[in-house]
Amino acid sequence: MRGIIFALLGGACITLQGVANTRISTDMGTWQAATITQLTGFILAALILIFVRDTNLQGLKQVKPMYLAGGAFGAVIIFSEVTAIQQIGVTFTISALLIAQLFLTFLVDSNGWFGVVKQKMKLPQFLGIALMVTGVIIMKL
Repeated sequence: MRGIIFALLGGACITLQGVANTRISTDMGTWQAATITQLTGFILAALILIFVRDTNLQGLKQVKPMYLAGGAFGAVIIFSEVTAIQQIGVTFTISALLIAQLFLTFLVDSNGWFGVVKQKMKLPQFLGIALMVTGVIIMKL
């Protein structure tokens, strides 16, 4: 149940962040919005880290260098999301974003990429993705 609550919270924050970034980018520019968003996110994460006192910096040595670049995806995500919201609106952008996310996670799970346990995908998973895509197409008509 906790996992579902956090997933819903994360999804809501993605939408709110996209809208806020679009408003910032209207006044300042898209890369400026990405910079401010990354900076405020860093500050909040650092404050939470200090508050919970979870300082396992030794684990950093165990992380593969390519995974340390994961935060850089945030800049691309923000730029892409802001640009898409400006072009096609919030609802369609978030719908397309979720489909892209689901499709890529489907590939990661089914191929066992990045060290995740390989999952066997069956007809219900294929139908779920097809229904989401169909729903977005119908919504955009």
